[in-house]
Amino acid sequence: MTEPSKPLPMQAETAAADPDDLQLVVRAQAGETSAFNELVTRYRSRAFSMIYQMTRNEQDAWDLAQDGFVKAWKNIGRFRGQSSFYTWLYRILMNVTIDSMRRKHIQSGTEFDDQIGLRQIEPGAATAPRVEMQPVENISDREIRTRIDEAIAKLSPEHRAAIVMREIDGLEYTEIAAQMECSLGTVMSRLFYARKKLQALLKDVYENI
Repeated sequence: MTEPSKPLPMQAETAAADPDDLQLVVRAQAGETSAFNELVTRYRSRAFSMIYQMTRNEQDAWDLAQDGFVKAWKNIGRFRGQSSFYTWLYRILMNVTIDSMRRKHIQSGTEFDDQIGLRQIEPGAATAPRVEMQPVENISDREIRTRIDEAIAKLSPEHRAAIVMREIDGLEYTEIAAQMECSLGTVMSRLFYARKKLQALLKDVYENI
């Protein structure tokens, strides 16, 4: 079957899944590429935005978004409607991104054991120490924004993914656990250590904001 055409940068799309997503999926599962291309058009900007937060590279983000959509097309028959289409797509995109980062050996300087320190975290509680992820428009100093980006880049793919899902995409802990296919405790641990490392790297920055 013909692969869907490559998305064009930053075209308009709906902000959330429309009721006819399922209809488009059913048509795509029947081999109708135009239906899948409509889903691509609908969600490509959100896909780019999510991946860019992970890679901080525009070209890489578009390439990985394309790879993710191609993978989604090849696996569209496996979608059973147990979640929204975008939730299903999000997992594919995140896994493609993490796999790419692993291949490029993007690792943090010090890896954390996801099982260490869990006794310090109450189940369901907000993990601490917490670094509030400041929107770009709220930071006037470009150098500070660069420092924050550089600090996030020092996290391992898994820890960076947890931060992006929680702080930028606003997912709940249970949703992150489902997306990353890990336990709630692992999610809490990854967020705990990711925030701890960011706080250490950005201590002087946040003292002066």
